[in-house]
Amino acid sequence: MSDHEEMPPVRPTKAQRTAKARLVKELGEADFALPGSLVVESQRCGKPSCACHHDPPKLHGPYARWTRKVDNKTVTRLLTPEEVAEYRPLFESAKRLRRLLADLQQLTMEIVDAPSSPPPRRRSRADRV
Repeated sequence: MSDHEEMPPVRPTKAQRTAKARLVKELGEADFALPGSLVVESQRCGKPSCACHHDPPKLHGPYARWTRKVDNKTVTRLLTPEEVAEYRPLFESAKRLRRLLADLQQLTMEIVDAPSSPPPRRRSRADRV
């Protein structure tokens, strides 16, 4: 499609309009959300004689890292266990928002990619008599 061609009109079905209404309702019920991701992991250190290298290993951690983009740069912050407990619902809320937005975008793509059908035919005066 060139820059000068018009997009076909969007004609969602009743089911698609219902699905959109549900998604919009859920988006409207969204809570506060934190961007980025939360990773909690345990790890081994670089000392070969440390217990983290024994069998079974006694790993260091767990360490919680919050990673996100700020001004196009990756920023990582270590979180305390208390912060993890407090912030986890905010990360879950952000994940839910991303899922809802992806669902809304997918629904829109289904509508736009559907074979276009002609608009409903208007009844003529002869049909109305």
